[in-house]
Amino acid sequence: MLYIVSIGPGALEHMTPRAVEAIEAADTVIGYKTYLELIAPLIQGKRVVSTGMRSEVERCALAVDEARKGRRVALVSSGDAGIYGMAGLVIEIAASRGITLGPPEAKDADLTFEVIPGIPALAAAASLLGAPLMHDFVAVSLSDLLTPWEDIKRRVELAAEGDFVIVLYNPKSSRRDWQLGAVREVLLHHRGPETPVGIVSRAMREGERTLVTTLHDLAGHEIDMQTIVIVGNSATFVHCGYMVTPRGYGRKYELRGQLSRGMEIS
Repeated sequence: MLYIVSIGPGALEHMTPRAVEAIEAADTVIGYKTYLELIAPLIQGKRVVSTGMRSEVERCALAVDEARKGRRVALVSSGDAGIYGMAGLVIEIAASRGITLGPPEAKDADLTFEVIPGIPALAAAASLLGAPLMHDFVAVSLSDLLTPWEDIKRRVELAAEGDFVIVLYNPKSSRRDWQLGAVREVLLHHRGPETPVGIVSRAMREGERTLVTTLHDLAGHEIDMQTIVIVGNSATFVHCGYMVTPRGYGRKYELRGQLSRGMEIS
């Protein structure tokens, strides 16, 4: 049995009860070292296999192999395993090897597995910034290790043309220090320099930092691989330091007065 466990942004209180149950049920826990450290109280006494960065393929392949040997394996993924996480890679590996997959109750599958959802980094970051994702948005990773830069740039350009709020994952690292600046230049062709931008690092874990700035001033702030950048659309504004992207209630309803229509108090 293979559990693909989303641990959320980092703090144990933000994990789902099902994620905790799966880790408790596992005899083997596999994950990136930093993420395993975040859940250290839950994995004491278990067989633990940790790997470093850029070992995603080895990590997922090992999880598949160990589960097929009969172990109950928890493969840990930060945020949500289905959003830039490990769930897709596990299914790709199974498909490439001809391994059939099925839910825990499946009798004829080569490997039974369960993907356990979690709070994604974009949701954790948005909650700290206010409500910047109240309307349509897109997420784009700026890492060009697996995706050609021209594809990334084109996706950002199209999202900017469509006036989507844009969530930028993996905005900068020690080896990739120019992509965020290039994206800022693309966005400035479509949005004003005063467009609100939220920067959240290490959301809901030790070292958390939150800042609201503008597209013009984006370049001057500390940003790394553990940072999420949220660029507002043409309607996004800042109130008391919080970003909000209106969904349109203000165009249809009166928001200044006290409303009671359709309200029941018990």
